[in-house]
Amino acid sequence: MCLLYSGQTMTGDLMKTSQLLACTLLMGMGLVSHLAQAVELKVLSGNGSRPAVIALTQQFEKATGHKVTVDFFVNPDVKKKIEGGEYFDVTVLNPPVLDELIKQGKVAADSRAVIGRIGLGAAIKAGAPKPDISTVEGFKKTMLSINSVAYPGDGASGIYFVSLLDRMGIGAEMKPKLRPMPGEYNVEVVATGTVDMVVVVASRIYGVPGVDMLGLIPKELQTWIGFATGINPQSKHAEAARALTKFLSTPPADAVLKPIGIEPFVE
Repeated sequence: MCLLYSGQTMTGDLMKTSQLLACTLLMGMGLVSHLAQAVELKVLSGNGSRPAVIALTQQFEKATGHKVTVDFFVNPDVKKKIEGGEYFDVTVLNPPVLDELIKQGKVAADSRAVIGRIGLGAAIKAGAPKPDISTVEGFKKTMLSINSVAYPGDGASGIYFVSLLDRMGIGAEMKPKLRPMPGEYNVEVVATGTVDMVVVVASRIYGVPGVDMLGLIPKELQTWIGFATGINPQSKHAEAARALTKFLSTPPADAVLKPIGIEPFVE
């Protein structure tokens, strides 16, 4: 059985395309299950991959009848939870973090699969004048001219952003303007007008109401953050968990990922 429902986060051609991809892909794998066999999977995921994981797990649910519950945290917190014994079926993390868990036996080595990579982007409150950040000089000028910038205060992208400002020679000038935020709020504070701009992995910006995407930061300044998936060796639903990891990491999923700023990634 391949189930198609109307979604809540994607509309129009993208939603229809992703639903068809889900059905086609899973049937091709022989992984479509009947509702009588449906199980509930728990996913622990890093914040940076939130839009991708939400979009793809919704389509997986519609295609299989399985229920997927996802909890999002910054990567270090996901790692701590797994190391501390919190139950999960599937995890989505930056590859180096996932690899550490594989070495510890917390994630099955043969289940590891790369999903994609994300660059840093910037956003402002919807309707505000849009500065040009397409060049190094334009990005630098914008940073110096705005009053406040939010960034992830507890993630790899935030650490990189702060170090980037230092490398550009404007770290001291920017320090009073920086607003480190928890991963779940760093874009939303721009929508409310609390902060003028956010610099964060681009995928976090898509789908947040009240903000306008300025684009990716210049390629000369860019860092790419990969994310990958794997399953718990002790998963109670190993077959369904492997089906989900395959769905997340198979090329047809790229049609869902590209519109939200995620591109294919080959290690």
